[in-house]
Amino acid sequence: MKRVFTALLFLCTASSMVSAQKSVDKVKFFTDTSVLNGTLSFNFKKVISNRDKEGAIFPATFICNMEGLEVHDPIQIEVRGHFRRAHCYLPPLKLIYKNDPSAAFYQLKSLKLVSACMTSNADDQNLLKEFLIYKMYNLLCEKSFRVRLLNLTYLDSAGKKNPLTRHAFLIEDAKQLAKRNDCEEWNGRKIPTERTDRKQMTMVAVFEYMIGNTDWSVPVEHNIKILHSKTDSLSRPYAVPYDFDFSGLVNTNYAAPDEHLGTSTVRERVYRGFPRTMDELHDVLNDFKKQKDNIYALINNFNLLSLYTKKDMIKYLDEFYDKIDNDASVKSIFVNNARVN
Repeated sequence: MKRVFTALLFLCTASSMVSAQKSVDKVKFFTDTSVLNGTLSFNFKKVISNRDKEGAIFPATFICNMEGLEVHDPIQIEVRGHFRRAHCYLPPLKLIYKNDPSAAFYQLKSLKLVSACMTSNADDQNLLKEFLIYKMYNLLCEKSFRVRLLNLTYLDSAGKKNPLTRHAFLIEDAKQLAKRNDCEEWNGRKIPTERTDRKQMTMVAVFEYMIGNTDWSVPVEHNIKILHSKTDSLSRPYAVPYDFDFSGLVNTNYAAPDEHLGTSTVRERVYRGFPRTMDELHDVLNDFKKQKDNIYALINNFNLLSLYTKKDMIKYLDEFYDKIDNDASVKSIFVNNARVN
């Protein structure tokens, strides 16, 4: 009898452990720094032939193993994006987990999947560079999108295409980003750049300058998400940047500079923020200086990057740090040559 009781107790305990592991924690998922090996199975032909239909939804299956938890979730994928949707081999996708409460990834709801534009090694390196840019901004600001790197196999459910394995990454849902910062997504009218939180906006503008990105705008919320405090109705909204593939630090072969800026390459930095006082700039630039070693460590310790890629990224960032170490240069870039409208 005792043996039977012990066996039943073991089965109940094991069952409880499986049940406890059934749902993936949406916070821990993005704080985990390991590379997640996964498979995304869908009908290639249907997705690619409908790539021009933004918002088109297709059935898919997401398969992975997380800490002993076998995930085999039926999901939906949604075609999204603009430039990459039209020009890349696979269009950007959104993975929708929220339709099945019993699914392991149900708590993640829906997440943007960022994949390399094409299938070359150079494109894979560009994808990894963009992933690291998100990680850099995480070091500088808590109001930033978290990301999770995948080693993802794309499997054609129709069996017509060979499996393709490349790196990709998932971006934290905006609602979760807002929630952990005690904020909500901004659903009001379009807001001018200078009506957002001033220090946060300075941080965003300087960061975009550091990585050589001009492909963003607050008023039209282009590659910018706007949040506002849930507890302080008088506070100004916060700008949160994302989507950095047009930056000079990534330097994709399809990234072209804005013709209105008079630059010939995206590697040429242009500050797209508004003027700030030197005290305001020193306050924000000190954060960049404090995180310099950590930013460089992200690159140097990231074994998936080639030595050439690491050296190129460090050299590009060196140019930024040289500029912000000189007050005359800081005043010239962020005050005298800042935008006025």
